Amino acid sequence: MIDRDDLRRWLGQADHTLASARRDAAAGDWAWASFKAQQAAEYALKGLLRATGGMAVGHSVLRLAEALDMGGEDGLGRFARELDRHYIPPRYPDAYPAGSPFEFYDAEAADRALVAAEAVVSWTRERAADLEREDA
Repeated sequence: MIDRDDLRRWLGQADHTLASARRDAAAGDWAWASFKAQQAAEYALKGLLRATGGMAVGHSVLRLAEALDMGGEDGLGRFARELDRHYIPPRYPDAYPAGSPFEFYDAEAADRALVAAEAVVSWTRERAADLEREDA
């Protein structure tokens, strides 16, 4: 049985956060865009795990994808690894030996993170739709 309300809540937050990440990237705020991309993917995967009674623990997109049996190279693994790189560094001024995090991000990094997040959120929506049909 799927908890559709919880799933919709988490996927809604994923969509909202991904849209915010796109706006940040367009404005040149690439570090925050990358972090928000990671968050959007995390929300989507956690929503699917929670809705199906799984354990949605931690912040690693890779570990969450693995919990859904989609962490391998043929699944979400390459996207998840890209996104996990952006969980801590954009948020902490001491993440790098010198300089501030925003100095280490550019449009290319943000674009890679956005592509990865879009893939994870899209996959999650497709898998959720499959499960809802099976549960009907």
